[in-house]
Amino acid sequence: MSALPELALTPDLLETVRLIVHGNSVIDWNRSRFRSREDVSGFFRLLLLDPDDPEDQRRIRFVYGESVSYLEEHLGLHFPDDLRNPEDIRDVFIDSSKTGGFRRRQIQACVILKLMHVINHLEAAELKHQTPLSEAELLDLAERRIVAAADEMRRAGFPLVAFYGSRKTRNSVITKLLAKKENTAATIFDKLRFRIVTEKKEHVLPAIAWLTKNLFPFNYVIPGESHNNLVQLSEVLERPEYSDFRESMQGGELPQDQELNPEQNPFSGSSYRMVNFIVDFPVRVDHLVNVRYGALLGRTAMVLVEFQVLDRETARLNEEGENAHKLYKARQKGIVSSRLKKGAKYKR
Repeated sequence: MSALPELALTPDLLETVRLIVHGNSVIDWNRSRFRSREDVSGFFRLLLLDPDDPEDQRRIRFVYGESVSYLEEHLGLHFPDDLRNPEDIRDVFIDSSKTGGFRRRQIQACVILKLMHVINHLEAAELKHQTPLSEAELLDLAERRIVAAADEMRRAGFPLVAFYGSRKTRNSVITKLLAKKENTAATIFDKLRFRIVTEKKEHVLPAIAWLTKNLFPFNYVIPGESHNNLVQLSEVLERPEYSDFRESMQGGELPQDQELNPEQNPFSGSSYRMVNFIVDFPVRVDHLVNVRYGALLGRTAMVLVEFQVLDRETARLNEEGENAHKLYKARQKGIVSSRLKKGAKYKR
């Protein structure tokens, strides 16, 4: 049984997918899209925060309080008491999603959520530095979660051809650093990479939508690091069911000639096609080490994971002619060799 009927690209999902495919930032949104407390609880679970766990409840409340304090103390904003200290924080997520009428409360709620996003991300990064776990151990945690999600996706009947991961070897990392102008280890986003191959091209966007509902929180896709020269959302938006949604999309519609954002990779063939994006992927670490920071830093660290999504036919074409992997590696090694010997310059 196909999972696609249960995962139609609703306007909410389509807006989320658009954020990912175009590499935009959730900070630039002017509203959220949460319809119920259960929607918000599901989002917390993607962040590995259990809304029924007292410790995680304290963490959510702490981040919320820090956000309100920053906005009031540093930006001079003022909030009513029921927003400063809401009975159920999930209601603020719902308030941030409302449309029409007087929007002051909706805007205030949305601003608070943006600060929660930033503060939670900042403190998860700090927890990662404070935790005595190696990067390899954190990548192991992420990989196990993603492999389990791949199995779940197959069981749900999603039309997958392949869903598999790989890690860069030390030699591959060295070669990539030498090939990049920014030759520092911090610029390597794809030490852990997963490739998802769907049966047909029209399954690519639903596959990304499935991931945002079942695997990772969409707001931690790294802005500016998404590349897409495979799918055009304008083709989807032309469908009659999206006629009302087109005008209300955040950021407006992009001209068709700006929709595609291919990666400027000098090693790839000119006809190489895919959608790829980087996620700061959450992993719980409290079961491995004694996390002493409680509500202050939480119990979740994050590691960078690259996802590549494409269809079967595109995957086949990507292995032919100038796109063949051996030619990619030959071009990469050629540039590295020339750069080391002559200081060669090239455009990325």
